[in-house]
Amino acid sequence: MKLISVNIGKTKTYDFNGVIIETALKKSPVFDNVFIHKLGVTGDEQAEKVIHGGVDKAVCLYPFEHYEYWEKTLNKKMPENSFGENLTVQGMTEKDVCIGDIFQIGEVILQISQPRQPCFKLTYIHNVPKMSYLTQDSGFTGYYARVLKEGNLNVTDQIKLIEKNPHNISVDFTNQILHNDTTNKEAIKKILQVEEISGNLRKSFEKLSAGEIIDPLPRLGS
Repeated sequence: MKLISVNIGKTKTYDFNGVIIETALKKSPVFDNVFIHKLGVTGDEQAEKVIHGGVDKAVCLYPFEHYEYWEKTLNKKMPENSFGENLTVQGMTEKDVCIGDIFQIGEVILQISQPRQPCFKLTYIHNVPKMSYLTQDSGFTGYYARVLKEGNLNVTDQIKLIEKNPHNISVDFTNQILHNDTTNKEAIKKILQVEEISGNLRKSFEKLSAGEIIDPLPRLGS
């Protein structure tokens, strides 16, 4: 496991052919110590705090391995942090990481809480129609973590696995059930047994368990 980049960004307003978007998806790498607190990364912002922020979604991580796939698929260069992640990581794909897993980076201790739900604004930032759905369908969504211990981290810090969650429900498995196998009651029950899953995602799976139909992606021109 390796930390490739640490990224922060400010909310800015963009005009995409008359479509006005406020977003902090365009982030820049930082090379000094960065303080991570319970609600996120110091110096970083989220335009849609309800969707992206909060205790359960304080830090966004994205696997470096997926960039080769996107460059081939989209036929263009994709620098690290193209998905608005705070931490670009290697050796920690959605299949490797489970909900509730605990990692330490520098002084910071993070616990994986849920898959990332791709934002519709990826469509505009990358100028690719339905980019949010392409991201969802690929399974290469990235994921969120809550902060169990605040502190500083640096891009030179090592990543250490502190605790593997005993339920062994991977981010990838969670994505598959949420997006592709929504009537799999047995799988949904297993996911709901993971106490560490985020509150919002638990509500989504409770709705699926009750037979309701959900769309985890905000439409809004996505």
